[in-house]
Amino acid sequence: MFLSRRTPELPTPDQALRGRPEPAFPVPARHTVLGNPLLGPYPRGLEVADFGLGCFWGAERTFWQRDGVWTTLVGYQGGITPNPTYEEVCSGRTGHTEAVRVVFDPKVISYSELLKLFWESHNPTQGFRQGNDVGTQYRSAIYTHSPSQAAEAEASRASYQQVLAGSGYGTISTEILPAEGRDFYPAEAAHQQYLDKNPAGYCGLGGTGVSCPIGVAKAEG
Repeated sequence: MFLSRRTPELPTPDQALRGRPEPAFPVPARHTVLGNPLLGPYPRGLEVADFGLGCFWGAERTFWQRDGVWTTLVGYQGGITPNPTYEEVCSGRTGHTEAVRVVFDPKVISYSELLKLFWESHNPTQGFRQGNDVGTQYRSAIYTHSPSQAAEAEASRASYQQVLAGSGYGTISTEILPAEGRDFYPAEAAHQQYLDKNPAGYCGLGGTGVSCPIGVAKAEG
């Protein structure tokens, strides 16, 4: 019944799809643009960041274009159902958001720079939607991999909230939670580097045009 309501809602464990103990599909070995492996283990010295900012097709491209990003992959995170499929996530009955995993070299690009790119690439005040994309799978999220990432993410949210409010936007709805205990399930092959394979494909990503006062990257638009 919760799926028929006008406003999307996250499922409870009793409402969530059961899922499966193993993935339902294989994941490609390498990134089609960067040429590096999609799945770990990753080279020593690299770090991992997980972001949800709407449809993951455009979000992934935004990150792989940056110097210092070693590989990216898209998947499903923050939900209940183990090893979900794209169709299951889109049903709203798994609790996941569409996420991008960014593997980066902190000597070249800092986590704060990635946070700045994250905030400026979408509208984090929209709840369970991004623009015309409506559903719990499009919610804004940051899943952190260390206490320092958590502290930086929280501080960046507070800073960006101030400038957004000054520009007439509402409260940021982004969830910031530890990645531990919130498995990242890689998406199907067709979704990995989708906009490299389909240059004219759909990209619903759109920021607010408000610059985030952290890092060194410049806001566009």
